Amino acid sequence: MNQQAAQNYLRTKVLTATPEQLQMMLFDGVVRFGEQARVALQQKNYEQSHSLITRMQKIIAELTAGLKHEMDPDLCGKLASLYNYAYRKLIEANVERHIEALDDALNVLKFQRETWSMLLQQLSKTKAASAATRLSIPAPSERMEASISMQG
Repeated sequence: MNQQAAQNYLRTKVLTATPEQLQMMLFDGVVRFGEQARVALQQKNYEQSHSLITRMQKIIAELTAGLKHEMDPDLCGKLASLYNYAYRKLIEANVERHIEALDDALNVLKFQRETWSMLLQQLSKTKAASAATRLSIPAPSERMEASISMQG
């Protein structure tokens, strides 16, 4: 796939995603950039690691800005603290070139990604159950049962 097609695909994916899916994309991106930054730090490619860690910091800033404190102040406060911790660890990793600091941030972000994934699975099940209860499916009739028994 060429570069333009990949950009068009990503653009369409983002524009058609639900807010929940967009959040997951942010988590996926921050973890992916973190893994790449880890490799770059191991290889002492500090320019690349700096670029990737900076991208991670921008995603964390976006995650923080997306918190809706008016909905659940306590939860949002805790999440903001986690994001702040990860952000500070990324600064340490970037300035001091410490893989351990990057790993600390990455562990927090991976945990948050996994938690979000489980939440989306639960939300999907809840939505499916809710939709199923609203469906109006007729009870089987004698004609329908006769048709089924003739086919079997």
